[in-house]
Amino acid sequence: MALQVPRRQLFIDGQWRESLLKNRIPVINPATEQIIGDIPAATSEDVEIAVAAARRAFSRNKGKDWASASGAFRAKCLRAIAAKITERKTEFAKLETIDCGKPLDEAVWDMEDVAGCFEYYADLAEGLDAKQKAPLSLPMETFKSHVLKEPIGVVGLITPWNYPLLMAVWKVAPALAAGCAAILKPSELASVTCLELAEVCREVGLPPGVLNILTGLGHEAGAPLASHPDVDKIAFTGSNATGSKIMTAAAHVVKPVSLELGGKSPIIVFEDVDLDKSAEWTAFGCFWTNGQICSATSRLIVHENIAKQFLDRLVKWVKNIKISDPLEEGCRLGPVVSAGQYEKILKFISTAKSEGATILTGGVRPKHLKKGYFVEPTIITDVTTSMQIWREEVFGPVLCVKTFRTEEEALELANDTPYGLGSAVISNDLERCDRISKAIQAGIVWINCSQPCFCQAPWGGNKRSGFGRDLGEWGLDNYLTVKQVTRYVSDEPWGWYRPPSKL
Repeated sequence: MALQVPRRQLFIDGQWRESLLKNRIPVINPATEQIIGDIPAATSEDVEIAVAAARRAFSRNKGKDWASASGAFRAKCLRAIAAKITERKTEFAKLETIDCGKPLDEAVWDMEDVAGCFEYYADLAEGLDAKQKAPLSLPMETFKSHVLKEPIGVVGLITPWNYPLLMAVWKVAPALAAGCAAILKPSELASVTCLELAEVCREVGLPPGVLNILTGLGHEAGAPLASHPDVDKIAFTGSNATGSKIMTAAAHVVKPVSLELGGKSPIIVFEDVDLDKSAEWTAFGCFWTNGQICSATSRLIVHENIAKQFLDRLVKWVKNIKISDPLEEGCRLGPVVSAGQYEKILKFISTAKSEGATILTGGVRPKHLKKGYFVEPTIITDVTTSMQIWREEVFGPVLCVKTFRTEEEALELANDTPYGLGSAVISNDLERCDRISKAIQAGIVWINCSQPCFCQAPWGGNKRSGFGRDLGEWGLDNYLTVKQVTRYVSDEPWGWYRPPSKL
């Protein structure tokens, strides 16, 4: 019998609660195309209940139960969650794999990162206590001033399906560390592990309403959450089209947003490199997570002097990638998440071909896999900068290639995109790498690698890839407001106005 996902309800105010309309969305294993369970479909009525629960949690006991509790108390909760995730790591990883198609080894790694992210923000929550009332140096001795960092309030967190639990926790952990109360709305294409996170929160005794989890469709649950007047901030990771709608909704009530959107990131390979090391990083940068990475370095810009040799080596590396059911040992490329994504990716490939590009390798379903949404890792050459494949995000295992002659030309090609999330440069000349890292228009630059990510380092983009940063101290700042407190300390009157005459 096929693995099934646990049947869960919405998680509101510390309890499981059936959605008001009682509708559910099927969960499909993308490797088998079989239905393996279902998730609740929240609507605007459920959003109302969840926002009210978060509001109560934020202000309960005048905030002393959570919002203005010590950072040390919140840290204890986050560490308890991390311990439970670690305890259930294998189970969570299998659920992630059958829900979104991620190879099991990757999913295990993700669960380790999930626990690590909670631990990291537990440390930062404790650090907040020491930073409160930090004095400011002023030019006038008659005043003393300090700063308070306070939680922004009730936050809506809308997250994607490519790292279902990890990217949710990139927002949940810092929001809770800051003292916010949150409503998490994961993607309807992969919500299973987020619902299991709810069970973990219930087990460790997270105060009711501090984290509420609503699964459902974007237009039925995400949109009313984004526009809700009692939600103080929205943090979103996903498509540009949805990000634009969230900005529009937030603008009506002047609500802050942070957005991590699409990308079409470059990887520049110079002529002085080790071909095999560079080929592996190039493959990893585009085909990791089945090619479904917002920061995928999916535009290869390779020096013309080594282009033929390099592509020959790269094709050999790519053909050696094990494509299989993601639960199989050694799988390195599983299916894409859904039938819709599968069709979209194949359309991108066929359009590239019709526009005159060459499919060097891949571009089709693997012959040995008759079921599932599998696409062979694809390399496309003879690409021009006007082609769709060069300009638009595919979100699948597709790499397009151009060659360059000079460093200036490489930079021009790298920056020839409306996006600015990730970028990579591979060269043994570290001075050149430094020049490139300064000149490239992106929020992240990798040197002699692609895609490493650490919760201590900021993550986010420029241009149409969004604004704001997840992770690191910057991720915590997303959920804090800064309050200036200034006191007049002199015994002397201010003396600006002439005092009225005394009777």
